[in-house]
Amino acid sequence: MTPPTFAQSARRIAALAWPTYIGQVAVLAFNTVDTVLVARYSAVDLAALAIGSAAYISIFIGFMGVVLALGPIAGQLFGARRLVDAGHALQQAVWLALGLSVVGSALLLFPEPFLALSQASAEVATRARGFLAGVAFALPASLLFTAYRAFNVAVSRPKAVMAVQIGALVLKVPLTALLVFGLDVATPLGALHLPGHGAPGCGAATAIVMIGQALTAAIVLRRDPFYVPFGLRERFAWPTRAGLASLLRLGVPMGLSMVVEVTGFTFMAFFIARLGATPVAGHQIAVNMVSLMYMMPLALANAAGTLVAQRIGADEPRAARRMGWHGVLIGAGAGAVVGATVYALRVDIVRAYTGDATIVAATLPLLAWVALFHLADATQAVTAFVLRSYRVVNAPLAINAIALWGVGLAGGYGLAFDIGGATPSALRGAPGFWGAATGGLVVASVLLLALLARTFRRDRRAYRVATA
Repeated sequence: MTPPTFAQSARRIAALAWPTYIGQVAVLAFNTVDTVLVARYSAVDLAALAIGSAAYISIFIGFMGVVLALGPIAGQLFGARRLVDAGHALQQAVWLALGLSVVGSALLLFPEPFLALSQASAEVATRARGFLAGVAFALPASLLFTAYRAFNVAVSRPKAVMAVQIGALVLKVPLTALLVFGLDVATPLGALHLPGHGAPGCGAATAIVMIGQALTAAIVLRRDPFYVPFGLRERFAWPTRAGLASLLRLGVPMGLSMVVEVTGFTFMAFFIARLGATPVAGHQIAVNMVSLMYMMPLALANAAGTLVAQRIGADEPRAARRMGWHGVLIGAGAGAVVGATVYALRVDIVRAYTGDATIVAATLPLLAWVALFHLADATQAVTAFVLRSYRVVNAPLAINAIALWGVGLAGGYGLAFDIGGATPSALRGAPGFWGAATGGLVVASVLLLALLARTFRRDRRAYRVATA
């Protein structure tokens, strides 16, 4: 196959990315809905949501990363037209998701280490426990749906995922409003009163919606004729050592890398919580905003990684390398445009979250870094996904640990709390964490790009030897 031109790569990436993007925005809107509604309920509950969300995301993202190993594995098998083997990989990923959910749910039901790290007040800690109890029941369904999502993206069918995710959001909005604020209505039988629960109501609503989402995915897999060639109806596969080992070899470094990436930011919430409810509330809004921005490069990364994996499976190494570089360029360009736009509109965007002037004032200094932050974040995301298509996962893990924990989190702690006694006033407190996090992302993107270039050179040499 002739390597694709930039225009051809852009069209193929866009065709896969746009449904993935819409679906991911729908998922992120879960947290946006929680943030916006709870911000109007109370500052205490918003602080509890920030701490609880940080704990949940730290656990879920790591385990999700392990299950997402199904993506490059199924993508290469699909590219090689080994469809039954791809279906078997999905079944093994389901067993893996169930096993991981046992551990993850237990951690969420007993969150004392996270609460101790945040040094939350008794009132905030109580509300955070209520939220985490709800999402503990959401975790198994979330991980099972992750397997469904990874498989569908790998076989170039992201619209099947998008439809379910949009449906879940449609249910999530009214259900969360009901459980957060409660309900008081007059009926022919008398007044109906349902108490509001604040942040714990968000956790309960998420559990209900995620269970429904996972059940819908199971029905689709069972009834849609598209999945017949993958052998999902003909046999029930018990977990196998070889199947799980293949996922774990790739998935554990992927999961750890994602844990490093996410905890580099979620642990910021725990430390910022020590500064009080208002700073952590501002941080929660800023995190939600940049998370929403991240959905576009993440969709592009999924699309580029999928297409590269399929070309590798089809034994088209030149096309795979060309698609990989094009994906990185597209991701970086989109990141630059979106970052600059949000920076210019940051005041209006923050005011759309909350009318509390104190929280607005706490949020805006954090977004002074948003343009550079997002450019670096977009670049490293696409680069990391392309590397995963080549099953290069250990070196990115080391890079993320150094850049995001060392430069970002540790550097941010030193700036925020003025450990050296020389921190400028503008970087003390929460802004110090955001400045250091931006620096960490820049370091990560540069090192990952260098690793990708090295991987492509090695792949090119191996192809020349094989065809000599």
